Amino acid sequence: MAADPDPRDPLVLFMPSGKRGRFPVGTNLLDAARQLGVHVESVCGGRATCGRCQVEIQDGSFAKFGITSSQDHISARGGKEERYDRVRGLPAGRRLSCSATVLGDLVVDVPQDTTVNAQVIRKPASDRVIARDPAIRLCYVEVEPPDMHQPLGDLDRLKAVLARDWGIRDPVVPLRLLPGLQKTLRLEGWGVTVAVHQDEDARPEITALWPGLHNSAYGIACDIGSTTIALHLVSLLSGRVVASAGASNPQIRFGEDLMSRVSYVMMNPDGRAAMTQAVREAVNGLVAKVCAEGGVDPDDILDAVFVANPIMHHLFLGIDPTELGQAPFALAVSAAVRSPAAELGLAANAGARAYLLPCIAGHVGADAAGAVLAEGPHRQDRMMLLVDIGTNAEIVLGNAARTVAASSPTGPAFEGAEISSGQRAAPGAIERARIDPGTLEPRLRIIGSDLWSDDPGFAEAAARLGVTGLCGSAIIEVVAEMYLAGILSAEGVIDGTLAARSPRILAKGRTFSYLLHDGSPRITVTQNDIRAIQLAKAALYAGIRLLMEKQGVAAVDCIRLAGAFGSFIDPKYAMVLGLIPDCDLSEVRAVGNAAGAGAMMALLNRGHRREIEETVRRIDKIETALEPHFQQLFVDAMALPHKIDAFPHLARTMKLPARPDPGEGPSDGRGRAGRAERMARRRRG
Repeated sequence: MAADPDPRDPLVLFMPSGKRGRFPVGTNLLDAARQLGVHVESVCGGRATCGRCQVEIQDGSFAKFGITSSQDHISARGGKEERYDRVRGLPAGRRLSCSATVLGDLVVDVPQDTTVNAQVIRKPASDRVIARDPAIRLCYVEVEPPDMHQPLGDLDRLKAVLARDWGIRDPVVPLRLLPGLQKTLRLEGWGVTVAVHQDEDARPEITALWPGLHNSAYGIACDIGSTTIALHLVSLLSGRVVASAGASNPQIRFGEDLMSRVSYVMMNPDGRAAMTQAVREAVNGLVAKVCAEGGVDPDDILDAVFVANPIMHHLFLGIDPTELGQAPFALAVSAAVRSPAAELGLAANAGARAYLLPCIAGHVGADAAGAVLAEGPHRQDRMMLLVDIGTNAEIVLGNAARTVAASSPTGPAFEGAEISSGQRAAPGAIERARIDPGTLEPRLRIIGSDLWSDDPGFAEAAARLGVTGLCGSAIIEVVAEMYLAGILSAEGVIDGTLAARSPRILAKGRTFSYLLHDGSPRITVTQNDIRAIQLAKAALYAGIRLLMEKQGVAAVDCIRLAGAFGSFIDPKYAMVLGLIPDCDLSEVRAVGNAAGAGAMMALLNRGHRREIEETVRRIDKIETALEPHFQQLFVDAMALPHKIDAFPHLARTMKLPARPDPGEGPSDGRGRAGRAERMARRRRG
């Protein structure tokens, strides 16, 4: 577009982007969109055969912009559009922007079912818009037939037309494509669709060829967790999520947690290879599942983006993770990884590419980087705390000025391990709990039923599902409710004197436990359970507090809880427990699989790859094992909700038990603070 457009030229406004500019009468509408940076897809190069560039012209006066838009302000349907309508069908009111020209002022709507300008991903409490600019493009070209007077090879003529029609100059052509090139060009009269991969500033590469017009291109976004693997199949042409699937990570059979899997590798010569094969087979199983569900040929999968914690990242790549199991927790590779998907054994097109987001540190992986990309602490002025709670919690704190990150060894308590009645989330597991402070009687809710235990019909649901144990979200609520009801002291000691008031307080040797469910099985919360939760929450809070000190802040503005576990935590109870610092509860939100959302952003827009690579380089990594102050922070965080820190926002929403004098020792007099300090040292190795 000219630098100084004529003010008498028609004004063209594209919605929903709002981009606008003046163009001379006769300007092709697709060209106008491209000059304004409005991404309207055109696989066929403007030949009116792919139908991707559909738009709608709005009628009426638009006072805000001072224009009137009308169907009379655009050229009439031509032969190309009529032909497309006969062959494929053009919805009423739609035009092909590659064939329509500007005659007057226009308001042009780019429909969301055809646009690749933006893909809306629905997440709890937010809408995410991903501007689409994938690393893969489909380009339809018509190659000049061979001429005895100009003896250029078929490949050279293909390259020439790619340069002329698409501006793609001197692409790399893998040897595997050459044997079938001539046959492919001749099958549809020299028309061919070319898949071109271009990421970073490297030369573009032709990754696939199809005879004629090929209108399908897909990618996968995959989050490889230590417990589960989640995968999405996404159209690279529309941004639509075609199908999603998840499965348990089969590596669990080698070890429940990450360190046990590292130990398995160290003790078994073929351990690394076995775990790499297991996770790759699981990913391919999910690929087959989503392709079957979405009716997609795996040969149309052309790109893949993966996120994972550092140990899963290394095992997926076939790298021995032993160094990550011991100080200084050295990554074999921390930068983003680009690879042919075939080298990872991915069931996809032979030319498909794979991209793994960068890892932040030895225990803060590509999954945390994906969450950072999705939630964007580096894009705002507010101080955001982003936490993914797992066996090893990943913590990021920052804003546009500075971002810091660390990991903290919470252990498996929140996943049910180390808890006497703990279990993973499954039908029948208790997921919610309330305790009456007067009677000390509990109310429960189990996974698989929306009824509380005092609702009619709960007994039938419990008989059908069983009441089997405590999942992570319930563990947090039960301990917090025990504290609010006065069953637990701030030091985490069950008050045995309450046995005189309630039969639910049970003596167990020198300590006491709380009877949560008197059935089969009998579900109790023991003093050892409380201690395991205290150790886990203290490790997390100490890591958060350390990052707050590094940032020089006494409070955070907002908190985002990432991951599957974070999605089921009630923020109020997490704060009562002292799992997270005080904050306005309206600013504490679960964001679901933020890592997976980040993977999808990197899949649909290569600019997001540059963004997270640059952001990770600027994140300051804090190793808690090297911070002497961490141990004291850990000890202070053992109390409920905390020995020193105040929780004024929380106190405004509920009545909290009176805080003990910070100078007082533990009420049971058995040196718990000293043991907590020793435990802190052991947990940091």
